[in-house]
Amino acid sequence: MIMDRIALALVIIGGINWGLVGIFKFDLVAYLFGGQTATVSRVVYTLVALAALWCISLLFRDRVESHDNT
Repeated sequence: MIMDRIALALVIIGGINWGLVGIFKFDLVAYLFGGQTATVSRVVYTLVALAALWCISLLFRDRVESHDNT
């Protein structure tokens, strides 16, 4: 599902950003978009948070695995 892939990509971006903040005290999103309070930065932070909430649903979904027996 495309939403799952988009959400996963955003969560990865957020995780990398938090890693940079934790290790180097460097917020890449804020640096790229004009500070933590800039509108674009806040939109990115919000999208990452929504993606994380979406990814919670991945934990509880039934997985249908297809096996190719040819």
